[in-house]
Amino acid sequence: MTVLRSPATKDKEARVPQFDSLIGFLDSRSFGTIWYWLVVIGTWSLTGRSVIGVPVEIVSRARSAVQAGEGESPAVLHLLDWLSLMLPRWRLGAQEGVILLALTGFGLTSLAIMGIGYALELALAGFLLLLPLAILFWMRVVLARRLMPLLEAAEQGARPIPDTAAEAVRRMVIHRRLVTILSMAAVAITALWGALWSVVHPYGF
Repeated sequence: MTVLRSPATKDKEARVPQFDSLIGFLDSRSFGTIWYWLVVIGTWSLTGRSVIGVPVEIVSRARSAVQAGEGESPAVLHLLDWLSLMLPRWRLGAQEGVILLALTGFGLTSLAIMGIGYALELALAGFLLLLPLAILFWMRVVLARRLMPLLEAAEQGARPIPDTAAEAVRRMVIHRRLVTILSMAAVAITALWGALWSVVHPYGF
């Protein structure tokens, strides 16, 4: 006897393989592949080459000039020029910040639930990679927000250029040290978790 199925039932059955393929993709191997670790190491190597878009070489030269008492040297002015170009790119309004924070939190929470709660390897690997990058992003936003008033005061002549440069260099150096600590912790935690995952799931199951 032939069983007739409604179009709605056929559509539902057609959607199930797509959902299963999505789960299978999120459960694909990550910690056991060299490409994932190349992405992790390469990403954190790139983040250490600049401070909110300013090359570290520019910051180092300006720091040396400030320490030598050359507050208005070309190296210092070069740094301020870079900041005048880069800081507007990190300007976030209150509404934009709330929306971005909500989207970031939703995405990371979803990955954490799928990775930790449901043991989906790729979701967990993405969470371990993206969480510290999200922290780095907001660190840069905070740094830019603190540097903007300094630069605006210097442009208006309300604050001397040497003082502005010295304070900007100090904040940027502290930020770079914090980023170094963050990157080391992120790589170490990811490597430890990846090793534990490989021990518990030797065949990816």
